[in-house]
Amino acid sequence: MSDIVDAAVKALNAKMDGGFDGLAKFVIGDEGAVMIDSEGARAADEDADVTLTASADVFQDILEGNINPTAAFMTGKLSVDGDMGLAMKLAGAIA
Repeated sequence: MSDIVDAAVKALNAKMDGGFDGLAKFVIGDEGAVMIDSEGARAADEDADVTLTASADVFQDILEGNINPTAAFMTGKLSVDGDMGLAMKLAGAIA
């Protein structure tokens, strides 16, 4: 697991309040993937209901609150494949 994925797991678990009830995958550039569910975040690469893909820099900006996930999507910095409603729930859970 890369240092970036490890840091992402820690940051997401610190932000998550357990209110996310789906299965999402966040692909962080070439660094790897993070799975997010009701238990929190973990480093893994599995099938998910929604997959979000962004560069490591964009992902970090989202976690730090420098960019809104919706704005990142609308500007093409974040791609979403799958359940868009679940993606919106995830954005609310990590904001």
